[in-house]
Amino acid sequence: MKARYAGLLLFLVVMVGVILISLSFSETDETPRMDNTNMPGMVHTTESLNTQGVYQTLTIEEFASILDTQPDQYTIINVHIPYDGEVQGTDAHIPFNDLDALTTALPDKNASIILYCRSGNMSEQASRQLVELGYTQLWDVPGGMSAWQASGRELLTQ
Repeated sequence: MKARYAGLLLFLVVMVGVILISLSFSETDETPRMDNTNMPGMVHTTESLNTQGVYQTLTIEEFASILDTQPDQYTIINVHIPYDGEVQGTDAHIPFNDLDALTTALPDKNASIILYCRSGNMSEQASRQLVELGYTQLWDVPGGMSAWQASGRELLTQ
C-alpha cells in the first residue's frame, strides 16, 4: 500500500513539473521564446492555406554589420510597442500588430526588410504575418533591443 502511494505521489510530482515547464514556454508579447524557432541564423517557414513564405534571422553582430556597411540596402523597422527607443539607422517605428500600417509603409513585397523589437517576440510575429502576405525578403532580429544593449551598444530615444 505504501509503495502504491509513493508511485502515485511520484506521478503527480512529474505531472506538475511537466505543466510548469509547458507554462514557462508559453508566448507573451515580451518573453523571448525558449525553443529554437527564433535562434539567429535560422531560416523559418510559415505556411497557411494559400501561401508559403520564409523569413530569416540575424544575430546582433550581423545586424550591426549591415547597419555599418549596407544600411541603404535594407528598410529597418522597429515594431515594438510602446515605443521604447530605437537602434540608430532605423527607418521607421510601426507597431507589430498594425498590419495596415506595415503594408502601407512596405509596398514592395520583394524589398529587403529587417524587423526588430525589444525582445524579438513582436518582430517574429510581424515577420510571420508579412511572410503570409507574400513578403519574400524578411529578416528578424531575435533578442532585439535588449540584445543590442547587452552587446554594449546604445539605443536612441526620441
